Amino acid sequence: MNYDNLLATRVTSIEASGIRKIFDLAATIKDAINLSIGQPDFDVPDPIKELAIDAIRAGFNRYPPSAGLPELRQLVLDHYRQIHGVPQEDCLIASGTSGGLTLSLLALVNPGEEVLVPDPFFVSYKHLTTICGGTPIFYDTYPHFRIDVSRLEKLITPKTKAIIVMSPGNPTGACVSEKEKRDLADLARAKNLILISDEIYELFSYSGRPEKSLGAFYPEGTLCVGGLSKTLAMTGWRLGWVLGPKPLIAELMKLQQFTFVCAPSTAQKAALKAFEMDLSENVASYKKKRDLMVGGLRKAGYECEEPGGAFYLFPKVPAKYKNGQEFIEKAMERRVLVVPGHVFSTRDTHFRISYAASDATLNAGLKVFEEMNGK
Repeated sequence: MNYDNLLATRVTSIEASGIRKIFDLAATIKDAINLSIGQPDFDVPDPIKELAIDAIRAGFNRYPPSAGLPELRQLVLDHYRQIHGVPQEDCLIASGTSGGLTLSLLALVNPGEEVLVPDPFFVSYKHLTTICGGTPIFYDTYPHFRIDVSRLEKLITPKTKAIIVMSPGNPTGACVSEKEKRDLADLARAKNLILISDEIYELFSYSGRPEKSLGAFYPEGTLCVGGLSKTLAMTGWRLGWVLGPKPLIAELMKLQQFTFVCAPSTAQKAALKAFEMDLSENVASYKKKRDLMVGGLRKAGYECEEPGGAFYLFPKVPAKYKNGQEFIEKAMERRVLVVPGHVFSTRDTHFRISYAASDATLNAGLKVFEEMNGK
C-alpha cells in the first residue's frame, strides 16, 4: 500500500528528531563516550519516589482534573510569585514542558501565521510551529547567543503572532539578560504579541539565583512554560506547567481536555513536595562540570561561550572540518557522541555537548576533542 498520498502534510513536512537518532546510535557503539543526552545524570530524589509509590498504593491512579490538582497548581503559582515576583493569574499542569508548548502554540497559531524562534533553538520549537500550520521565523543570536531586540523587531510582520524565548537555553546554556527581557517585554507589548517563555532550566542557573522569569516583565502577555524534568531528573514522568493570564490558560485547559486529557496523576501527587527539595549541591556540581569542559575546550583551541545555566555547551566546529555533521561523524569514529549543530539551527557550524555525565566521561571526551583539533 502506498501511504505517501495518505499522510497529512503536518507529518511529511517534519523530520524525525536528530537528537533521537544520536540516542539510537548510542545503543550500537560499545563503550560510547556519550555527551549527547539532555537529561541529568542523577536520579529522582528518594522522597519524591516514595510519594509516587505511596500514591499508587493508595489507589491514586485515576484521572485527576484536566487542569491539574488544585493544590499543585497553587504551589506552582506560589513558587513563581516567591521566586520571580510573577503575578500570574492562572496555571495549567501539562504533560511535560513539551505538552505545555504544544498547547500554547495550538491555542495561538493559525495556519499561515508566524512565530519568531531563536537560532539556535530547542528542536521542538520549529516543528511544533509547523504542526500547528504556522511558519517559524528565526531570529539570529550568533555568535554570542544574545538577543538583539532591534534586529528581532525587523522580522515582525502582520502575520507574527508570538515570540519564543528560552532561558537558560538548550543547546547553548545562554541566559537572557534582564535588559534583554525588558526590551522583549516592551516590544511585545507595543506590537500586541504573546511571549512564550520556556523556563524548564530556571533553577539550573549558575548566578546563585533562579533565572528571572520573563513573565515578571510582561505578565499580561506571557505564557511561562516550565516543569520538573530537568531540575529533579523527572524526564520520564512528563510533568510540566504553563502559567499566564486567566483567559489564555482557560483556552489551554479546553485543548488539554481533548488532547493530553491530563498530566500523570501519580507524578502530580509526588510533585507536591518538589519545591521542598534542595538542589544546591546538584547545581554546584554542574557548575564545576561546566568549568571543566569550558576550560578544557578552550585549551584545546575551541571557540566556546561560557553558559550561564542548564548543562549544555555549543562550541564552534574547528576550521579544519567542513561542518558540524562532519565533525560528529569523526567524533563517532572515536566513540564520542555529540549532536551536530544543524539539529538546533539553520547553520551547521557548531555542535552540542551535554555535560550531564560523570567527570571520567567528560575527561575522556575532552581528550578526544583535543586530538581532533590537533592540539
